Amino acid sequence: MDRKIRVMSVFGTRPEAIKMAPLVQTLARRPEFESLCCLTGQHRQMLDSVMEIFQLEAQYDLNIMEQRQTLSTITTKTLLGMERVLEEAKPDLILVHGDTSTTFAGALAAFYHKVPVGHVEAGLRTYDKYSPYPEEMNRTLVGDIAHLHFAPTRANAENLRKEAIRGEIFVTGNTVIDAMKTTVQPGFRFEEDILNHLDYVGRKVITLTCHRRENYGQPMEDIMSAVAEIVRENPEVEVVYPVHLSPVVQECAKRILGGLDRVHLIAPLDVAQMHNLMARSYLILTDSGGLQEEAPAMAKPVLVLRRETERPEAIEAGTVKLAGVEKDRIISMTRELLRDPTAYNAMAKAVNPYGDGNACQRIADAIAWHFGLLKDRPQDFEAN
Repeated sequence: MDRKIRVMSVFGTRPEAIKMAPLVQTLARRPEFESLCCLTGQHRQMLDSVMEIFQLEAQYDLNIMEQRQTLSTITTKTLLGMERVLEEAKPDLILVHGDTSTTFAGALAAFYHKVPVGHVEAGLRTYDKYSPYPEEMNRTLVGDIAHLHFAPTRANAENLRKEAIRGEIFVTGNTVIDAMKTTVQPGFRFEEDILNHLDYVGRKVITLTCHRRENYGQPMEDIMSAVAEIVRENPEVEVVYPVHLSPVVQECAKRILGGLDRVHLIAPLDVAQMHNLMARSYLILTDSGGLQEEAPAMAKPVLVLRRETERPEAIEAGTVKLAGVEKDRIISMTRELLRDPTAYNAMAKAVNPYGDGNACQRIADAIAWHFGLLKDRPQDFEAN
């Protein structure tokens, strides 16, 4: 091409922003690209904090968030907002990330305008369309739209090949490992002051997150009850729970865990605070997808509070175990890691399968190769 390749990254939630921020920065540093950023604002406050930490500015902001928004409102408002953006910006490539409603709607809007799509973090699957919901179908549908598929692992790429997905498939590692080069810092001071005063050496601090829609109801009740029991029977344990803003999650957490000694219910943390909290913690209990990738890079065992995971590589590597949502099982598996150093070290010292911190460069190289600016196809990432 006789001009810069105009690449627009579209994202709208905090997890997307964390994983896309280093890629936006990488593209901006390379002379062959013009890197543009379009926010949907699916998650407003939490999204803005990531933009500030990574010192990013958006050229476009749809600002779609509203109280009690539904999947339908997110999707339709994104589609309508992207009409103007695509007509004005005329990008050569749209990048979307993962599996949110922003991801699906952004890819669909690009398809309607015949703009090629690159899917970052492609190929994750549970093969259960309702778990995680709506993420599993979002990422599957984007796979059918995308031209370029950036799979974090070889297993993710193989999922796409089994589905006969069209387009180029690249194994890149996960961009979240790149992001942690910016966020994790020795001597970090937390804005949430209570985190500056925890005894991370003498105590066993557990970081907890629990927010997924499929865990609403009895599963979430059982998860919270398990955590309460773990704290009661282990006096050396402290739990830090940044509680999601969802009213459903807030009510359950306050009712079951509120007022318990050594349980700290705090506001959601920005990415830098969250990464540094995990780096200082003993153990992670989570139903989050991203934390399953991030914590192993810090040598922290992860128990996943879900019935299945689309990240089987971590289970195979031994950095993650699937605890499910049943109270007794969660208690038993947590107890083992608290009391058995051999079991703990087996997880903490396992090899992280998700990357070496160079995923963004691989993606940028793949885009350059796709547009004919590199002669040789980039080599795929291989976990050691």
